[in-house]
Amino acid sequence: MAIKRAHIYVSGSVQGVWFRATAQGVAIDGNLTGWVRNLRDGRVELVAEGAEEELEKLVQWCAVGTDAAEVTDVAVTWSDPTHEFGAFLSGETA
Repeated sequence: MAIKRAHIYVSGSVQGVWFRATAQGVAIDGNLTGWVRNLRDGRVELVAEGAEEELEKLVQWCAVGTDAAEVTDVAVTWSDPTHEFGAFLSGETA
């Protein structure tokens, strides 16, 4: 099982619709570490590390989001993990 890092940007109507909290739950369920936060430009940014299969599930979830979200784009950059995270956290707006 390959361990990877995904840096994800989600565009659309994704703030104020429980996107961050639900994404955090999806990540925790997949034993992923990292963080999620809102960006001032209206996007949501995630950095997650863990099993490649679980990261793929998170990316697939991001493409749909919550029932109230309207996702228009998901951009993912894959890299090697840094192992810098101990949990998956939801942060403040950056």
